[in-house]
Amino acid sequence: MWYHVALTLALCSGALSLDKLNMCMNAKHHKTDPGPEGQLYLQCAPWRDNACCTANTSEQAHADNSYLYNFNWNHCGAMSAACKKHFIQDTCFYECSPHLGPWIQEVDQSWRKERILDVPLCKEDCHSWWEDCKNDMTCKSDWHTGWDWSSGINKCPKVQQCRPWTEVFPTPKDMCEKIWSKSYLYTTLPKTSGRCMQMWFTGENPNKKVAEYYISGGDQQRSFTFTALFMLCLLSIM
Repeated sequence: MWYHVALTLALCSGALSLDKLNMCMNAKHHKTDPGPEGQLYLQCAPWRDNACCTANTSEQAHADNSYLYNFNWNHCGAMSAACKKHFIQDTCFYECSPHLGPWIQEVDQSWRKERILDVPLCKEDCHSWWEDCKNDMTCKSDWHTGWDWSSGINKCPKVQQCRPWTEVFPTPKDMCEKIWSKSYLYTTLPKTSGRCMQMWFTGENPNKKVAEYYISGGDQQRSFTFTALFMLCLLSIM
């Protein structure tokens, strides 16, 4: 009997892990299930083989004040092209990624039912983002909330004036963790570690293996899984 119970638990755990490995969050513009998209626009193209975004969403990700969220990147003057390319990439990553399952959390918000929390970003992506934006201006550290939307697009609240980027975000860590309400977690891990998510990549999506690692719980969980499988083997021959 115990063998069958253990086997059932193992199968259920495996099924749940597979779901988290390849899924789309329940949010405003995401597809219900990931799948191939023949054409994704420019910076979103790396996700075309398996994406949670449509071609139209990928095109709108590149537009100023697009219908996706009516978000105004130029709220403190024109955002530099070098800086904006990272926000486009951030939007592609958020809208298109099918491997964010380990960090998806339920939320009670009018425009989405799920969000990501503490996605571990590779050091290179966070640092290059901050470096390319450090000469720009902004008025807020958390871009998810607190804007003046009275005109239909986001504007700085009267009580928050535009300031240099480095005053609002003194370090790459400040920016990556604060700008989208802890959607991202700053790490010192390089892309070669296989333990952090990459916004920028070409070819095969490297984030699938990273998600697999975190779904398994890392080295400690793998040790537990090995022990559990060993016990199953013992039970099967008793």
